[in-house]
Amino acid sequence: MVDSEQSPSTPPDAAPIERLTQSILSIHGIGVQRAKLLQKLGLHTAADLLFFFPRSYEDFTELHQITELQDEQMANVVGVVEDIDPAITGRGKHILSVLFKQNDQFLKAIWFNQSFMTKKFQIGQRVLLRGKTKLVSGRFQMSHPKTIWLDADQDVENEKQLSPVYRLTEGINQRQMRELISETIESCAGLIQEAFPEDLRKQVEVCEIETAIRQIHAPKNHEQMEKARSRLVYQELFILQLALAIRRHRIRTTNVSPRLELTPKIRSRIVGRLPFTLTETQKKAFQEIATDMGQKFPMNRLLHGEVGSGKTVVAVCAMLLAVAHGNQATLMAPTEILAQQHFQTLKKLLENSRVRMVLWTGSLKPAERKKISKQISDGEVDLVIGTQAVVASKIDFHQLGLVVIDEQHKFGVRQRALLKQSGHDPHYLVMTATPIPRTISMTLFGDLDVSILERTSGVGQKVNTYLGLEKNRDQWWEFFRKKLKEGRQGFIVAPLVNADDDSELSSAERMFETLANGPLSEFRLDVLHGKQSTEEKDIAMQNFVSGKTQAIVATGVVEVGINVPNATLMTIESAERFGLSQLHQLRGRVSRGTHPAFVCAFATTDDPESNERLTAFADNDNGFELAEIDLQIRGPGNLFSTQQSGFPPLMIADLIRDADILKSAQHDARKLIDQDPELEGSDYQRLRQLVFARYGKALQLSDVG
Repeated sequence: MVDSEQSPSTPPDAAPIERLTQSILSIHGIGVQRAKLLQKLGLHTAADLLFFFPRSYEDFTELHQITELQDEQMANVVGVVEDIDPAITGRGKHILSVLFKQNDQFLKAIWFNQSFMTKKFQIGQRVLLRGKTKLVSGRFQMSHPKTIWLDADQDVENEKQLSPVYRLTEGINQRQMRELISETIESCAGLIQEAFPEDLRKQVEVCEIETAIRQIHAPKNHEQMEKARSRLVYQELFILQLALAIRRHRIRTTNVSPRLELTPKIRSRIVGRLPFTLTETQKKAFQEIATDMGQKFPMNRLLHGEVGSGKTVVAVCAMLLAVAHGNQATLMAPTEILAQQHFQTLKKLLENSRVRMVLWTGSLKPAERKKISKQISDGEVDLVIGTQAVVASKIDFHQLGLVVIDEQHKFGVRQRALLKQSGHDPHYLVMTATPIPRTISMTLFGDLDVSILERTSGVGQKVNTYLGLEKNRDQWWEFFRKKLKEGRQGFIVAPLVNADDDSELSSAERMFETLANGPLSEFRLDVLHGKQSTEEKDIAMQNFVSGKTQAIVATGVVEVGINVPNATLMTIESAERFGLSQLHQLRGRVSRGTHPAFVCAFATTDDPESNERLTAFADNDNGFELAEIDLQIRGPGNLFSTQQSGFPPLMIADLIRDADILKSAQHDARKLIDQDPELEGSDYQRLRQLVFARYGKALQLSDVG
């Protein structure tokens, strides 16, 4: 595997770290052209190649007898070449048929347009084949099977192997990639520095890193592969959890926040302000939050609330606790619509109190901005409700004690902890109604403590959910019209704002026109989407909340926080374009009143995966269970992208398969950081390097050691 434009190899006496991190051009067999191809795969150094793990394996470890084969089965068969029949079709295409004999049974293998294969076979030759079987005219055959040629007296047991399968780019095939990585392993695997001290390795029962690297790329059997993978998965998750644990520990020990204790008197005043009694789960969450706010270091807590669980009420209690101690609090929402709704909710809730509130969004006029900003800095405002504009405007708070961030994952990890001021840091409460699988939560929010609010009996309506079929569409609209005539209101959700082609996917504007001139022509309709001006959105929402509008056609902008108790109907178009958690969020918009609620989700595809998800949505109203189903079907990358989380992608760990390892890694990481907060011990220097190199930027961790 030689590249004609090959670069000189790195001198053998170079330091190990230099040999591992130098350009891939320093590796024997790689020249300029091949290096360019490998760089498309993100491979720039020898270390990159060593940690470029197989995405799967071709399994030759289990051999099959022809008599045991089944149709459409991946099988490994050893046979002797009985007949070779190359042929040319009438259209000039080459077909090679080779008949293999095993005892007194036969198997045919076929290759299309690969005439060069003819010369590779000889009568009487022993061959190991791997491919999918197909029963044709009473005989099994394979098309383009993987092939290993055996010597006449070769012990076939020694040929059992797992062959790695790598991601490729055009210009490099599997054989070349295998050879390249094999050569890199032989020359460089011994240079990898072990990150785990001996006692840690024994404690977690994993093999050495060099052994893991060699065996993940060339395992002799499944046991070797699993042992190698376990070591590499644990290390990857352990390093991530160490980074999160360091951040968590630093916040607890180096930042100073006001101690905002929940005394019996303050509790009584807060609870007495509410027009209803807190549920048991709300009481528990508020107590956990209050305990944190009573400490001298900043609270960093995630309030994870199921749809209808009342997380906003808990957040209000926390903000009132801050105000009770003479501190200010701010609540930031991801959209102006939601910020305005929070403002109106709190204004109504606190209308007879002395709590002073303002709304701060990007649409404030300069004169208003200047006036309100001065009121905040002079301490004349207790609560600031707004959007990310609160951060962007760099408001000078008089004494900020609590920051509440709604729908945290919509802000992004790096925006957390941006509101700081001289003297002390505020407490942080980040909350979401989006159901998040536990493994995702442990990854994205591993530096936070977590309070969970589950929907309790009597809170929110159970929603009747249906998977819409095209043949039943007219029947659904007839039902929709009937409910509107009874005085209810409804949402129609479309995934796009403007359709930029002739596809059948509905946009909000096109759907509005279709309904206004069709099934809902006798009702008052409006449209709402993210591309409208703030004023247009305000008018649309005010009309819908007041009941002036009977139905509103909208995009996913209504996913979060829109609260119209009289709205009990929802039609979701192109539902396959939404994730399960997002669909569940949408459904939560019609569970707020006392009347029965109904959702019908229409799909525009027969894709099995989409249908599986939508069936699960119709059959299950538990958000956390749906989140786990979504994780199983779509994978973590589709639920929370690395762009959203700010984290580099995982190289080998699988948050579904490796949930138990993740749990152990988090426990072990927190335990180690409790003992050595900055990994300053001599045994942990390599671990420290890996932690800060990979996650220092994403988590804003400066290397203070």
